[in-house]
Amino acid sequence: MHTPIRNHTDQPRNPNYEKDIVYVTKYLKRILNIVGIWPEMLIGIGRFLPKISMILSNFLLVFFEVQCVLHVTFEQKDPMLRMRILGLACHSLVCLLKYWALIMRKSRIKFCIEEVYTDWKQVELQTDRTLMLKYGKIGRNLTIYCALFAYCGNIFYVTILQYAIGSQIDDDNCTIRILMYPMYSGLFDVQKSPIYEIVYVLQCIATLILNTMTAGCCGLAALFATHACGQIDVIMSQLDDLVEGKFFNKDYNSNNRLTEIVQHHMRILKFSATVETVLQEVCFFEFIGSTFVICFLEYYCITDWQQNNKFGVVTYTAILISVTFNLFLLCYIGDLLIEKSANIGVSCCMIDWYRLPNKTTQGVILIIAMSNSPMKFTAGRIVYISLATFGNVGFYKYSVCVLQMKMYANSCIEN
Repeated sequence: MHTPIRNHTDQPRNPNYEKDIVYVTKYLKRILNIVGIWPEMLIGIGRFLPKISMILSNFLLVFFEVQCVLHVTFEQKDPMLRMRILGLACHSLVCLLKYWALIMRKSRIKFCIEEVYTDWKQVELQTDRTLMLKYGKIGRNLTIYCALFAYCGNIFYVTILQYAIGSQIDDDNCTIRILMYPMYSGLFDVQKSPIYEIVYVLQCIATLILNTMTAGCCGLAALFATHACGQIDVIMSQLDDLVEGKFFNKDYNSNNRLTEIVQHHMRILKFSATVETVLQEVCFFEFIGSTFVICFLEYYCITDWQQNNKFGVVTYTAILISVTFNLFLLCYIGDLLIEKSANIGVSCCMIDWYRLPNKTTQGVILIIAMSNSPMKFTAGRIVYISLATFGNVGFYKYSVCVLQMKMYANSCIEN
């Protein structure tokens, strides 16, 4: 039967909660453990592992970001190559900012994850558990899709494009081995062995961290949003049972049942507000950064197409698809939460409310009023994360791409 709001000290009512939690969080936990964001209750020397991971990750990202800036500022004179390095620096900076935002919100992330754990522990009805598993599976699959597109897109960049470019001969007849992240030569000679090999391995690790941040941010949004959607479905099932009270405590009258539903609803609203606070900076950086990165990638595809660089076109197209798809998934997650939370009001209208006492009916009206302001994710509290927003930004990107094509065509004609 449905029970009143519980606290974290209550005994688990779901005998399968450990298996359910592992099923829902398995892949996201692995991803965020790489960068030390997932809250772990470790003992002994193991409790220092997340901090060590964060220090090393920050060092690598900041080091290569500074190297890119120094190389563009003091060494690189070719405007075309500067544009390519600028896109890479922009992507790295966005990922670094998202990383810092998650580090600042780590305590709130821990609180939200504990709330997820508590809900899985305290679910009692098999029908409610089935509803939660339905959306838990959606969040799990979205995390997998984000990770696949994030990692696969940049594998092309650090492997195929790396070896397709190969080595070059400079004006002094010296062999120059190319690195995807340009290094400032004033610090050390990266062309010497084993410095080149060490730097290349570190760049691969830095790329792994960048992709992990992209997948981790999207995965966190997927976990929290789909969990809230599952809880909303549980609330809707409670509303369907409000009149009959078959699955509530037999001693509960309609007012007691409505009180429990409102308490549950308020708890989910507070959870959603906390999640929005956790992710608002991350979504802002993701939204703005992805817009600039996609414009850069479109430009790279156009120029490589004109130069008949097939490897470059394939690589940048793969990265473009990866970035666009991950942004689409983030907007889909936000849209799913908006749509599902608005359905609570619809569910209130569909019950046999005329069979309820007048006082209980007035309480149902308040739930309908609350559902008129659905739960939302925002990008820095500026724009809502939804499919409509993705469509608007997509139109903007398309317009920028067409403008870039016209400008490049005009420059080719003039030359």
